[in-house]
Amino acid sequence: MKNRKMIQIFALGLSVGVAAMALIAFSKVNKNDETVEVKQNGRLQYKWYAPQLPEKASFAGEPVPLDRWDVRERYDRELLINYYMHGSLMYILKLSHRQFPVIEKELKAYGIPDDFKYLCVAESSLQNLSSSAGAQGYWQFMNSTAPVYGLEVTSEVDERYNLKKATQAACQYFLQAYQKFGSWTAAAASYNCGMGGYNNHATFQGSNNYYDLALPEETNRYIYRILTFKNLIASAGTWGYILQSDDVYEPLHTRSFTVDTAISNLATFASDQGSSYKELKLLNPWLRARNLPAKKGKVYEILLPSDDN
Repeated sequence: MKNRKMIQIFALGLSVGVAAMALIAFSKVNKNDETVEVKQNGRLQYKWYAPQLPEKASFAGEPVPLDRWDVRERYDRELLINYYMHGSLMYILKLSHRQFPVIEKELKAYGIPDDFKYLCVAESSLQNLSSSAGAQGYWQFMNSTAPVYGLEVTSEVDERYNLKKATQAACQYFLQAYQKFGSWTAAAASYNCGMGGYNNHATFQGSNNYYDLALPEETNRYIYRILTFKNLIASAGTWGYILQSDDVYEPLHTRSFTVDTAISNLATFASDQGSSYKELKLLNPWLRARNLPAKKGKVYEILLPSDDN
């Protein structure tokens, strides 16, 4: 009994000693970078700094007038808010390694500047989301708008949830908007308020220049939000967001099935291909029901895991 007590006292003393040494080491490490202060009671007092705006910025090759106070402050607001959303940004960074290759390929095929991939981040954080207004998917198309750009939206199939097809639809919009406004920045801003809405404000105010227009507040913030994600994602390491190679979500290895006939039971279909209904739904979120009806002249591409995963 006495020996056990002695051992407990020794263990306690050792633990306290290790903790004290760690605290001293931590204080020394952070004294240099001055990002955290260790109080006498051992509590940590972090020091928050405002992230600095870049000296120059551009979107799709078009310069951002950072010499204007209103532009600087709007950009500063979005950078400040999003920089300190650490968990959300880290998750976006992980997802970007899987989603960006798909988006970048379609943007390049349509001749759209690569910066537009950050618009998808601003819209959905690279996820299949649903908004309170009814916008769906990666690019947040509305029910009424999606079919205009070739996306099928039914109770069984919703191609707004298909990253490749939704990106193609978004590219069609960007080309149309650029042709109308003659500016990639205006085309991107109009994605938020619609071409009609942007045109109404531009016509009344006598300018197509986004930075000269008074727009609805969400659109006022929109381009700066895109610029912020471009800044933080493209230079993540510089901002202190560190991801190792095995931290990110790599593109999945899949095999493709071309389907032009009805599938009455998608679970059976997946099983027949050596997969599962869950895997089928994860890789094909655009399949919204348990079956896939036949549509004349329509061909679907269904993805299932390959043996490489």
